[in-house]
Amino acid sequence: MLHNRISRLDFSGIESIDSAGVAFLEEIIIDCSQEGELSIIPPKPEIQAVMDTFRSLELPEQKPSPEPGFFENLGDSLVIRFSSFYNILLLASDIFFWSLVGIVDSKSQRKGAVIHQSQLLGSNALPIVALLSFIIGFILSLQSAVQLRAFGADIFLADLLAVTMVREMSPLITAIIVAGRSGSAIASEIGTMKVSEELDALKMMALNPVRYVVVPKFHAITLMMPLLVSFSIIMGGIGGAVIAFGYLDLSATTFVARSIDIISLKDLIVTFSKSTVFAWLIVIIGSHYGFQVKGGAEGVGKATTFAVVTSIFAIIIADSLFSLLYL
Repeated sequence: MLHNRISRLDFSGIESIDSAGVAFLEEIIIDCSQEGELSIIPPKPEIQAVMDTFRSLELPEQKPSPEPGFFENLGDSLVIRFSSFYNILLLASDIFFWSLVGIVDSKSQRKGAVIHQSQLLGSNALPIVALLSFIIGFILSLQSAVQLRAFGADIFLADLLAVTMVREMSPLITAIIVAGRSGSAIASEIGTMKVSEELDALKMMALNPVRYVVVPKFHAITLMMPLLVSFSIIMGGIGGAVIAFGYLDLSATTFVARSIDIISLKDLIVTFSKSTVFAWLIVIIGSHYGFQVKGGAEGVGKATTFAVVTSIFAIIIADSLFSLLYL
């Protein structure tokens, strides 16, 4: 730090100087001139010419840019969301096209890739789907049984549980579990391949990354999601049966017969249709964020988080639309 008693600066001995030196001398001049009069002995003419070239003391002070207002932030946010939605639509069209092509021509895919992905995305998710479906069926039945018993309507527990699990809870629970488990895995796998330049290597080998990486996952989850939902319905029914047999003393024949009678073919079609749509949303959104990864491990982590959050949000919105269309 410069001493406050400095009142004279002698630049006459400077032999050479560059832009960094000029900036340094200007800082010294500013500091010394704040404490009073300052006399400066000028440098040699050639040095003075260089200092005049890089001089910044006479330049107008740059004012900081004003903070963006509410509408500017809102506009930026809308543009970003619209751009992201547009990219997702482009990727979805690409995935649907190559998935249809892959049904009749799988030569650009690894042999056994669909079976391998079915095991990763479907079979390995069975334990957690079974456990949570059983617990939710048990809790729904317990809460419903208390109210039904108060009105002497014990027999309707089977109807209530069957309708709730088939139409709403099983597809939604299964989709959320798969989004958290498999959607994050899809985003992290593709994001890691992008960071390590494996996707660029595929392009160099004339292999389409969407067809080679995403399509087997798309085929696998399309096949496995209805099976997982069916398994969830069965486990939810078993959880409800525990309450029906142990708390309400319903017979197994009555419980099963009423559960089957209350479910129509339309209910099953809507359930498996929405579960398939949920599966497609998980793969498309997970792949989108995987392909958008920038940076290293931090970028992969962010993409994984965004993929899970966006997938669950999209699933809930789609479920709401299905509920409005097929009441």
